[in-house]
Amino acid sequence: RWRGGGMGDTERNVFKPLLIFYQMVALQCFYYLILGGLYATFHVLFGTSVSMDHFFSTKYLASESAAGWVEIAAVVLAAICGSVLLLVIVEKSRKCLDFAATLYCFHVVVCIGYAGFPATWDWWIVHGVSLVVMVVLGEYLCSRRELQEIPLVAL
Repeated sequence: RWRGGGMGDTERNVFKPLLIFYQMVALQCFYYLILGGLYATFHVLFGTSVSMDHFFSTKYLASESAAGWVEIAAVVLAAICGSVLLLVIVEKSRKCLDFAATLYCFHVVVCIGYAGFPATWDWWIVHGVSLVVMVVLGEYLCSRRELQEIPLVAL
């Protein structure tokens, strides 16, 4: 049967909402898993406490204390790891901004539901910088993979 345009199924941009949903769920879950792992590691290394407040509250994320800088480091490192997650889960550089922005928007919604509206500048600046880091590094990694040469088997 003729499909028109001369493109096969692998070449077309087919909208798959269920795949996008599963990718978003995987990205969100692995992001929080990595962030929790970083909090646990920093708990062992620096003696910081670990609770759900660290994930979804603004009271620990402050630049005035050493413990606050540990929290900031965890969020930024999670964004760097999140860019690798974009490479593995999303795989397309043009989708990195969408997925990362959705991840952080969902995070803001959960934070609002957990502890109210984040009212500190530190929180917004750290998460804004983390979003930019995750998007730029994720797009860079994905574009590097997309531009790799396709090996041809000698005939």
